[in-house]
Amino acid sequence: MAAERGYKIPVVDLAGETQRQFLVDREPGQYLGHPTTVLLDDNNTILCVYPKGHGKGPVVYKRSIDGGKTWSQRLPTPPNWTTSGECPTLFRLTGPDNKKRLVMFSGLFPVRSAISQDDGRSFTELRAVGNYGGIVPMSSVVLLKNGDHLAFFHDDGRFYENSKKVTKFTVYSIRSADGGQTWSNPTVIAAHPKAHLCEPGVLRSPDGKRITILLRENSRKFNSMVIHSDDEGVTWTDPVELSGALTGDRHTAVYTQDGRLFISFRDTTLESQTAGDWVAWVGNYQDILDGTEGQYRIRLMDNTYSGDCAYPGVLLQKDGTIVTTTYGHWTKGEQPYIMTVRLKLSETDARLKAMRR
Repeated sequence: MAAERGYKIPVVDLAGETQRQFLVDREPGQYLGHPTTVLLDDNNTILCVYPKGHGKGPVVYKRSIDGGKTWSQRLPTPPNWTTSGECPTLFRLTGPDNKKRLVMFSGLFPVRSAISQDDGRSFTELRAVGNYGGIVPMSSVVLLKNGDHLAFFHDDGRFYENSKKVTKFTVYSIRSADGGQTWSNPTVIAAHPKAHLCEPGVLRSPDGKRITILLRENSRKFNSMVIHSDDEGVTWTDPVELSGALTGDRHTAVYTQDGRLFISFRDTTLESQTAGDWVAWVGNYQDILDGTEGQYRIRLMDNTYSGDCAYPGVLLQKDGTIVTTTYGHWTKGEQPYIMTVRLKLSETDARLKAMRR
């Protein structure tokens, strides 16, 4: 049975609740986009990186010490961060030596990384991780049971071997056994004869036994797709379509305290009342397995131009607050800028209950 192009679950609209919205960065006339974030062990300090430009552009680096409510000035960065060729992504990885390192990646060719061993007070310059390129590397990372990490990215043929020729969208994984300091050569994990699969967003099943990846579909002919691995990323199922409710770009997921999933993305559902906006999906892992719609969607902010928004960082504080950060055209006629939204699912549950009265 073909997947539904749209969805029937309700939408909780938070876009007008400006008390939830906090400015990260804005510069008149300058495109600011594609942020990712990490939360440090104090449960309040958030680090954020994003490009000054559409993907390509100097990496901007900021810090919040109050859970995203206020943000520092732009922090100093190593000189060659100005040469970043594609959306930077930031992760905090623990190696076999039990040392926590921040690893920032940048594409296109070659994929490069920068490392901090002091929780972001200083970073190395960007250095090639291998003789290959890719788009939005690494879009997500998962910790394996043996302590290794798997990271995921995609390419459409132009940058993997630096050929500049579009061939086929392919999703890859790379592996690190030393906390992100070095990485293996890529392995193909997914492709599709007709769909354009990209921007893999990874999560684990609640019991930890299965790795699941949600995939953007860039031909705009299909819903987003999903693949699974039951052997720690060695083999993967064939891609299948998700429900319309989970169709979007750049899925970023977190489990909330009650075991539900909050997954943030750009709404590219083929039929949607919030098309092109920054949205989130609330549901259970079983909904992903069953292809069901989940519980409800949230419109986080209203994007005013061309569906260009929402490469979000999604974090969970210990009190259940979700801190999610992204870029978008939040003011009509102006270049995009970076905002943080804070919420709890208890609040959106209450809003949903009030809508149904």
